[in-house]
Amino acid sequence: MATGFFHDERCLWHGGGNYAHIAPVGGLVQPIAGGGGLPEDPETKRRLVNLMRVTGLMDALDVRTAEPLDREDLLRVHPAHYLDAFAEASAAGGGELGLRAPFGPGGYDIARLSAGLVTEALEAVLTGELDNAYALSRPPGHHCLPDWANGFCLMANIALAIRRAQARGHCRRIAVLDWDVHHGNGTEAIFADDPDVLTISIHQERNYPLDTGGFDTDAVANLNVPLPAGAGHATYLEAMDRLVLPAIRAHAPEAIVVACGFDASPLDPLGRMLATAETFDAMTAQVIALADEICAGRVVMAHEGGYSEVYVPFCGHAVLARLSGSDIAAPDPFAATFAARQPGPAFAAFASGLIGEMAAARTDSATRAD
Repeated sequence: MATGFFHDERCLWHGGGNYAHIAPVGGLVQPIAGGGGLPEDPETKRRLVNLMRVTGLMDALDVRTAEPLDREDLLRVHPAHYLDAFAEASAAGGGELGLRAPFGPGGYDIARLSAGLVTEALEAVLTGELDNAYALSRPPGHHCLPDWANGFCLMANIALAIRRAQARGHCRRIAVLDWDVHHGNGTEAIFADDPDVLTISIHQERNYPLDTGGFDTDAVANLNVPLPAGAGHATYLEAMDRLVLPAIRAHAPEAIVVACGFDASPLDPLGRMLATAETFDAMTAQVIALADEICAGRVVMAHEGGYSEVYVPFCGHAVLARLSGSDIAAPDPFAATFAARQPGPAFAAFASGLIGEMAAARTDSATRAD
């Protein structure tokens, strides 16, 4: 099995503005000692790379970089006025074009490179050059709308990758599974009227954005699975089994793209979901098994959120070991503690009931459609 790992140090040089957590500094919001900034910083990604080098997992991967996307590729998703404003602000030293998505000097070119990593990863898998791939993309992309940067996301990385692959005739039908703790609103919006691209988002209910991500049986090719805070390992796997995997199987895609955020972990400052490295490993195994069944094993993962510098590396290592079929492990030092913190029987039954209601509603909707 050949697993590609698409990474470029330049993506880790992307910088945000003067923030304290997710609030701009000013008024009564004090600067953080040492400079501070947004939770979306380079260290979670850099420490993942370091961990893989120390364990030797990096040697089991086909490590590559990519070229930044050119304007023709970008225009398939983002309008010219947005790209022009972004490039101009970037050349002038940085700025912010939307909500909580600041950038510094050179931010435009770094965002093009981040999108290029995802795009070339998808292309290499679709053309059979690689069996599967992981793109350590930064800045992330799943919140970005065509003309509105949002939630740390400056370009719609996954949407750009899919649109170029479609334009080049490498694919038509794709399924996007987003397990970032936040709703993948940007990806959903971009493909809202495209029945060839199924978008699925498992996320913490009413986390971010606050006004999107609800369960809806009337969407063209979209499934949102909003889960209550504290859902935990077993609930994620049940949601995969009863909702996500059947939806992907029914869509019959030529490849599965995963928006791979690790901010559903117990240590993340922006999520409260109790998903562990074991959870991400298990979900990856589920996706691989389904991909082997329906689309010749073609899986591409694009890094999204995840803001615990301590824990993201262990989650990412577990996913990449599973993706590459390697037995090189990085044992989770928090496993026992996080197992003890999982929901009790009453909460688990409540969450299972919610999933059952969503599954029944989808079945009823499909029956009416027939």
